[in-house]
Amino acid sequence: MNILCIGDIVGKPGRAALAEALPALKKEFAIDFVVVNAENAAGGAGLTPKIAQELFKAGCDVLTLGDHVWDQKELGEYLGQTDAVIRPANFPEGTPGQGWCIKKTASGQTVGVVNLLGRVFMRYHLACPFRTLEYIVEQIQKETPVIIVDMHAEATSEKVALGHFVDGRVSAVFGTHTHIQTADEKILPKGTAYITDLGMTGPYDSVIGQTKEDIIRRFLTSMPVKFRVAENDVIVHGVVVRVDAKTGRAQEITRVQQMSPPTPP
Repeated sequence: MNILCIGDIVGKPGRAALAEALPALKKEFAIDFVVVNAENAAGGAGLTPKIAQELFKAGCDVLTLGDHVWDQKELGEYLGQTDAVIRPANFPEGTPGQGWCIKKTASGQTVGVVNLLGRVFMRYHLACPFRTLEYIVEQIQKETPVIIVDMHAEATSEKVALGHFVDGRVSAVFGTHTHIQTADEKILPKGTAYITDLGMTGPYDSVIGQTKEDIIRRFLTSMPVKFRVAENDVIVHGVVVRVDAKTGRAQEITRVQQMSPPTPP
């Protein structure tokens, strides 16, 4: 089974790049299932129901979120109506939506997907992502050994530690949030595919997706600046993980970096 995991979609440019790239990526890697982090898909902050449907139409199977989950007010109600968009599982009980799901591929294979939010340098007070994941894995394993985990976190140490913590119990752990693709993709000793950050799918000639001049001005002056999603030099970032559907063990992980054609003037 080949699973494509795509890093943070940033705004309209990221959505357009994904829609354009996905058919060719699916064909090239014989993709069975697509997991996409969409927490920056709406103007760089959050997700809306309309954009979620746009991403599903483009070919995504499950959308994960992160610390911008509540930035778009209408998403809360929508999360209660779908099991294909998941928010971090370690939010308190009673929070709209769910933190994990189990879905089937077109060929009938079953995949579990989990979304978590780190606690180091993040703005929310949450349950421990390690213990939360341990409980969820036990539930998903009753139905499938194939489990994909999105650890949306700031600290690389927290992501790395989580990967080793569940090595051999899940198929893949990928990090999101920092928008810079790391070069540490590997298969951990017990069979879990791992990468610290998938990178972002959005404007590459930018500061993590935002217009360079705005961010530089913020650093120079310490004054509030309205962030704007940059536009050109858009890149799709992610990984393809080949998984043994019977054991859930990862067999191969391949980084994806694909530039999108520039937007016409």
